[in-house]
Amino acid sequence: MDRRTLVKSAMAMAGAAVSVGEAHAAPSIPSAQEYYELRKYTLRTGPQLALTQNYFEHALIPALNRMGVASVGAFRLDIGPETPTFFLLMPFASAEAPVTLESRLSSDEEYSRTAHAFLTAPAQSPAFVRAESSLLAAFSGWPKLTAPKASKRIFQLRTYESATIAAHQRKVQMFNEAEIGIFVKTGLTPVFFGDALIGPRMPSLTYMLTFADVAELNDHWHTFVTSPEWKQLSGRPELADAEVVSNISNLYLSPLSCSQI
Repeated sequence: MDRRTLVKSAMAMAGAAVSVGEAHAAPSIPSAQEYYELRKYTLRTGPQLALTQNYFEHALIPALNRMGVASVGAFRLDIGPETPTFFLLMPFASAEAPVTLESRLSSDEEYSRTAHAFLTAPAQSPAFVRAESSLLAAFSGWPKLTAPKASKRIFQLRTYESATIAAHQRKVQMFNEAEIGIFVKTGLTPVFFGDALIGPRMPSLTYMLTFADVAELNDHWHTFVTSPEWKQLSGRPELADAEVVSNISNLYLSPLSCSQI
């Protein structure tokens, strides 16, 4: 099975989930669904940090912008396992775009020139330890990445795994029909929500929130978990965490200087 066939198969599997009933209205957002490639670069302290950040800033992000890919996020992991680690978030208009990205980059002469040191780093001094990618489909309840207005922010990247596909579908629909609306109402500020089509630890979903600082993060999460709407929704037996979520990954990130988010 080639990569295009794999993407189409994954998209077909990400169909409609079980309804959870009445929805809290989310804010008005453009309806065109995006797709996200989320890359994780595991690094070693030392030259790899500068080499990879330079690659992002002077080669990859400018090349993506020339292709029409805007609002590319570049982050360092502040709190979480496996530091140092960088994350790259690339929004695309179609699922095919990330599949063909490398071939399009290879035909960009400016990219090839500016990425040379990163791409040709010797095996004895590699540019990174390893890289992992996930392909995500934006939720229907939040179909477009929303970049924060303020530049000085922290970001929270959360991944929810589910024990079964049915449980995962209920959790995605729970977000689409109600939970995203409660997020917004209680002051949580989403950047994106994505259903994993290809990647590790499936079935899973990943979303990103942004805050001015840790104090705001804690305050707004407290408002959310104590809200009557959330208590009512999460109190439904079929939507309790024990039924729809088997594991949660919670990472705190800060933007690199080259980040467009």
